[in-house]
Amino acid sequence: MTLTQNRITDLFAQKSERLLNVYFTAGFPHLDDTLTILRGLQAAGVDLVEIGMPYSDPVADGETIQKSNGKALDNGMSLKTLFVQLADCREEISVPILLMGYINPVLQFGVENFCKKCQEVGVDGVILPDLPLDLFLDEYAETFREYGILNVHLITPQTSESRIRLIDDESDGFIYMVSSASITGSTKGISESMQTYFERIQAMNLQNPRLIGFGINDHETFDTASQYANGAIVGSAFIRHLDENGTSPESIHEFVQTIRA
Repeated sequence: MTLTQNRITDLFAQKSERLLNVYFTAGFPHLDDTLTILRGLQAAGVDLVEIGMPYSDPVADGETIQKSNGKALDNGMSLKTLFVQLADCREEISVPILLMGYINPVLQFGVENFCKKCQEVGVDGVILPDLPLDLFLDEYAETFREYGILNVHLITPQTSESRIRLIDDESDGFIYMVSSASITGSTKGISESMQTYFERIQAMNLQNPRLIGFGINDHETFDTASQYANGAIVGSAFIRHLDENGTSPESIHEFVQTIRA
């Protein structure tokens, strides 16, 4: 699968180790925090930013991100509002941006309209955990390619080798390695079984870069994940930090430093 270059593919062409992708929920803690947090994360030196599209039933997410979704929806966040907030972000934001969420709001928005708006505002890719690979390839891949939007696929410890090879063949950008068969924010540290899984995937010599997510919450887990992949994704820990410490540049910089150490 070949896609024209975008910020994600450019990033991985330039850097292959210890990449940090930080997730936050659009509209949390406050409706208009999106650009504030984006600026803070870019200034703090993260490599990618993953913006959560709030949804009423985020099945892959744990309590922390579920609550942030609920608060964001209560604040009035929607896909339409998010695209308005991101309309001029590329005048000051150069870091790659992914939207993460669930397929239902995208279908309601209209897949082609969604991809078109992503292209217009400078979103580089999306992560939709409940969009099956086969359905994506049959129904939506051509549209995503037309607008230059990467769709990042997930693998888990339960994903078969043949399925992983297929995902690798059909991926651009990177593969999202879910660290364990759990929800976000529920994992404490890197277990022996997780390490075995990381080693198994590393030994497959996949053609795409990999980022490890779920359970990455401090320097130790980020460091361990980075030994087995190109970097890691931090989500729930950052949401908790924003809730407790606010969205100032200093607060965000402090959090990123604790992960990078």
